[in-house]
Amino acid sequence: QAQLVDIGGGLVQAGGSLRLSCVASGGTFNLYAVGWFRQAPGKEREFVAAIEWSGESAAYADSVKGRFTISRDNAKNAVVVLQMDSLKPEDTAVYYCARSPTRGVPTTSREYDQWGQGTQVTVSS
Repeated sequence: QAQLVDIGGGLVQAGGSLRLSCVASGGTFNLYAVGWFRQAPGKEREFVAAIEWSGESAAYADSVKGRFTISRDNAKNAVVVLQMDSLKPEDTAVYYCARSPTRGVPTTSREYDQWGQGTQVTVSS
């Protein structure tokens, strides 16, 4: 069974950029919607962005709209990318990618059935 792998976290100053990637190890998620969620210390996991299986539709949390962009490439080595620009200290969290069999662009965590291990994003002020 494919496992999701989150790649690309790190430390960046406010206003900077980071690029997160999600790949499927041992399989593919070409027919699944893929989303990104994040969880900051002491807070619940929250939705960040998601993209439909075809890449035609996407959704964003209001807090990241205009700053983050999600995209996907369903070629042989499928990858979903979250480009994060104009980062703020409040974006600091562990970021998780996940796949969903739900049609469209699911935005709630219960619609996702497989999760990556998470990658830390830290934005300094």
